[in-house]
Amino acid sequence: MSQTEVSGMKATLVPLATLIGRELRSEKVEKPYLKYGQAAVAKKGEDCFLIKTDCQRTHSNPSTSFSVFAIFDGHNGISAAIFAKENLLANVLSAIPQGISRDEWLHALPRALVAGFVKTDIEFQQKGETSGTTVTFVVIDGWTVTVASVGDSRCILDTQGGVVSLLTVDHRLEENEEERARVTASGGEVGRLNVFGGSEVGPLRCWPGGLCLSRSIGDTDVGEFIVPIPHVKQVKLSNAGGRLIIASDGIWDALSSDLAAKSCRGLPAELAAKLVVKEALRSRGLKDDTTCLVVDIIPSDHPVLPPTPMKKQNILASLIFGKKTRNSVNKRNKLSSVGVVEELFEEGSAMLAERLGKDSTLDANSGLFRCAVCQVDQPPVEGLSVNSGPFFSPASKPWEGLFLCAKCRNKKDAMEGRRLSTPTVILW
Repeated sequence: MSQTEVSGMKATLVPLATLIGRELRSEKVEKPYLKYGQAAVAKKGEDCFLIKTDCQRTHSNPSTSFSVFAIFDGHNGISAAIFAKENLLANVLSAIPQGISRDEWLHALPRALVAGFVKTDIEFQQKGETSGTTVTFVVIDGWTVTVASVGDSRCILDTQGGVVSLLTVDHRLEENEEERARVTASGGEVGRLNVFGGSEVGPLRCWPGGLCLSRSIGDTDVGEFIVPIPHVKQVKLSNAGGRLIIASDGIWDALSSDLAAKSCRGLPAELAAKLVVKEALRSRGLKDDTTCLVVDIIPSDHPVLPPTPMKKQNILASLIFGKKTRNSVNKRNKLSSVGVVEELFEEGSAMLAERLGKDSTLDANSGLFRCAVCQVDQPPVEGLSVNSGPFFSPASKPWEGLFLCAKCRNKKDAMEGRRLSTPTVILW
């Protein structure tokens, strides 16, 4: 999808003939094959996979198929990881309008991922359980790959040009200065664990709670400045294809992105996943759940992913394609060589108003507003616009823009430090 097409989607009215033409052109493009493999060695048994290759944008229409691959790395128990695995996809899809074209669906997906993550977090916290989970959630529709992530699991892309690109951002307080500043501005404190005698040990953590991550789903017992709002990146591969490696931190604490990619090149996906896990255990031992998914996106005329031309790596790596259509985070990991990957979208802000946009959600027929997060229709007296301030004033327009019900508005205020929770202290 070109930058012009992405910008053009903001128009309120699109002729029907144009929409039909887009869909027909999309159907003429050969979809790639997907081959995948998974491997895991458990220490605490808190990691979960989600593999779903039969999703459809339009019900009972196989030509609108897409696939989802995800890893949930739980902590303080496995319940948050299981809940996210069972509910996140449905919550994301409920936030995408029905009856739209493929291009419009892909354009709506990043915002729907934000709404789905936040809704899943709210629903889990209502259960009163204290576990949490990282999430790396990958949607593959044809040659377009969209990745949403919270926490320190990771997804990398190894293209046929030999360039390894990071499609996620780590939300560890130790490595992420922006997240440390956000947490403290929202009412949390960042520091190491104090032991007897006043010495500080271990990684940077958020207090109260002692979590070393700044974003997750769950963690009811930690301050709500630990947010479920994901970093989202969307890219389009060329028809040369590529390989995704999605893994929990048990892999990435042992292997760099480059080493993980190189360790399994030329192998089929199922064997590649096992080899990545084996290499991580050989390097570091079993100190955490070690979980890996490998997904090959393969041209339809190739039975396997073509081998990477190793000798050209250094040349291609210097040809960085820095195209952006929205605000970018983590500029250290710009994508890849010319003609291999086109970057369509990247955003990592933790401010809900910035991530959900300003489009009106009023139903003119019923007079009801639909909450942009939980997708429930309610009268305007029961909520506020995501863009309105905390109080009414004669000059304010509290229902202008996307609507949030009272529950979701409360969540937004808590994440931004306007309403602080009082968690108990549990270390992870």
